[in-house]
Amino acid sequence: MGVNEKTLKGRVLVAGSASGRALVAATPLSLWGGLDPATGMIPDRRHELCGRCMTGRVFVLPYGKGSSTASAILAESIRNKTAPAAILMKQTDPIIALGAIVADELFGQTVPVIVLPPEHYERIAEGDRITVEPDGTVQAVAADEPEENHTP
Repeated sequence: MGVNEKTLKGRVLVAGSASGRALVAATPLSLWGGLDPATGMIPDRRHELCGRCMTGRVFVLPYGKGSSTASAILAESIRNKTAPAAILMKQTDPIIALGAIVADELFGQTVPVIVLPPEHYERIAEGDRITVEPDGTVQAVAADEPEENHTP
């Protein structure tokens, strides 16, 4: 393993494989009002990621907040193919997990949802290249070049 590679292990809430660059939120986000399921953009003007796109990214957030409607927003974004590739959290959020489970049941599509222990969660940086395995193994490789703010 290279010096810029980290192997992390988390608890699987929704199993699956995914890869993408990390989009890291310092603060919680409610997907209801915080994710536009038609575009994958974060419209919440009070959130530090406002204007960023989570489509195809591995969305890293401490936990979700707010409305149970967030499950429906996540499920709809999965159906629209505007969802993140995976979601990594440091606290269990059953509302987010439910959205991924419902999308699997209704549309046959889902995104993995993994809860990482805080010491692993803190090791992920913005732009890291992340691979998520069905068993909860997360590989993070430090990005070697900067990325554009709005590029998925």
